[in-house]
Amino acid sequence: MSKLRKWGKVLLFLLIVAAVVYWLRFSPMPVTSHRVTTGEITAEVMGTGTLEAKVQTVVSSKIAGRIAQILADQGDMVKEGQVLLRLDDSELKQQVEIARSTLAAANASVERVKSESVRVKAVLDQTLRDHQRNQRLFASRSISDTEIDKSQRALAVAEADQASSNAAVLEAQKNVIAAQNTLDYHLARLRDTVIKSPFDGLIVRRDRDTGDVVVPGSSIFLLISTEGMWIRAWVDETEMAKVGLGQPARVVFRSEAERSYAGKVVRLARETDRETRQFIVDVEVNHLPTKWAVGQRAEVFIQAAQRNDVLVLPSRLLLMNKEEMGVFVHDQGRAAWRSLKLGLRGRERVEVLEGLRTGEAVITVGDSKRLYPGRRVKIAP
Repeated sequence: MSKLRKWGKVLLFLLIVAAVVYWLRFSPMPVTSHRVTTGEITAEVMGTGTLEAKVQTVVSSKIAGRIAQILADQGDMVKEGQVLLRLDDSELKQQVEIARSTLAAANASVERVKSESVRVKAVLDQTLRDHQRNQRLFASRSISDTEIDKSQRALAVAEADQASSNAAVLEAQKNVIAAQNTLDYHLARLRDTVIKSPFDGLIVRRDRDTGDVVVPGSSIFLLISTEGMWIRAWVDETEMAKVGLGQPARVVFRSEAERSYAGKVVRLARETDRETRQFIVDVEVNHLPTKWAVGQRAEVFIQAAQRNDVLVLPSRLLLMNKEEMGVFVHDQGRAAWRSLKLGLRGRERVEVLEGLRTGEAVITVGDSKRLYPGRRVKIAP
């Protein structure tokens, strides 16, 4: 009796094992199916980049100074020539007044030396006439050698005074020019205390506050032109041959992952990063989201090629088997492996050139390792 119970337990165990093996290996496995159809496919080249402005500039000061008044802030739209800030100009105004006084003194000096030059010229003319008369008298022996020598020396002195006077006038005139240039320089520096917008645009960053001391070249504002915005995207160099100017593209901002914005390729970089092996493609966006920010990340999908009425398949159904790309299909209640030759690859679909026919059912299961050729399957409702 004990032997019968023992063999009964063994038999029960074997039956359970057989049932499990049958259920795992031979019972039809529920699978989902996808009917192969024809349609349109677009091959896209993907790149990741950031939103940038075509035209942007760092607004800075030409001179060192303390900020007295800031008239614009981050987020403001400004017009060309609009005053953005003013620097403290009290010291420069004093320098301008000093330069004006120097110029006035130089002009007065010119008038003085010109008046002196008139007097020296009159003396020279009188001395020359006296010398000419003395020469005639000396020729008739009416005056002595001493008197004619004295007349010649007087003429030489008068000519030297005239030359000195001319030099003084020229020097005074040059002093006027130097004083005028000095005044112009200080006036220009005074004008530089008023910093204006170089073009119509948007201030996206303000780096300084009232009271800060700025030096030439230091950033005060970052100003961009909103008339031209693009995505500067990094694309792998293996896709370089597929990308060209004017190709349509779609842009997906990470802030609106469910929506695409139309654009086109407007510029290609001619240098590849030597570490990442990527190059930059600039994609112009036709219009921007309601809320955007310079530097925000986005993906671009550049349309490299397009075909209509071809056999297409969702790329998620593709499987790899011994370095061979393919799918399982439903063949009279069993799974059959089909190796595929693929064409264009889109974001979600691929073109099938060989291996499938229209209407065939491609099957999938949660764990693809459970599928093998010849496995019994049933398509779940």
